[in-house]
Amino acid sequence: MPDPDNPAAPIFDFKDGDSIPLPPPKPFQSTLRYPSNRKTIYDRNLNRTQTAPTSLPSFAYVFNAIITYIHTKSGSVAEIENRLNRAGYPIGIKLLDLLLYRQLPRSPQRPTRILDLLQFIHGTLWRSLFNRPADALEQSTTKKNEYMIVDNEPVVNTYISVPKDMSQLNCAAFVAGIIEGLCDAAGFAMEGVSAHSAGETDEMWPGKTIFLLRFGEGTVEREEAMKAG
Repeated sequence: MPDPDNPAAPIFDFKDGDSIPLPPPKPFQSTLRYPSNRKTIYDRNLNRTQTAPTSLPSFAYVFNAIITYIHTKSGSVAEIENRLNRAGYPIGIKLLDLLLYRQLPRSPQRPTRILDLLQFIHGTLWRSLFNRPADALEQSTTKKNEYMIVDNEPVVNTYISVPKDMSQLNCAAFVAGIIEGLCDAAGFAMEGVSAHSAGETDEMWPGKTIFLLRFGEGTVEREEAMKAG
């Protein structure tokens, strides 16, 4: 048994009345691989802007692998989209602080109004993810808590081949999860964010996707109180 007063003492395993010394445990060895300069991604400056876009084929390969894995674990289109949404959610939570940190020194300000948040998503978030702003920002004419962000050609759907029996699948649910995570991190309680295909009504943009943002009742009440005040 190990000696509590002397942890470095040899460990003995008693068997058949004999004491057999066991070798000391091996020191922990990290399995991480480091580049020749011994620096990792954690050594980079967070405020350094991106100088070159990420390889689209590399992203498409990794994203297709994610979808394939989720497909094997899911039994329906709704479940696939739900899993994609949950995969993107923590990314949105982390992106808010990173994007605010990377703004100009005099301009970093956390959005406090719904319109400011929507413009932040439409512009800053979309440029960070896709190197361009979203194509449109609209408010629902029937429900005051619903807003729509339109992307005519989402990158996440560019190289996805959807079978006929899953024609309703929209892999942009991953981006919807990012949006929802960012909204929650900013303090805007959400009922949910979902991605809907709208290419059937637009011949010019067959991959057109509408991201429907549904704000919670408390968020809407706070917005109205701020307007009145």
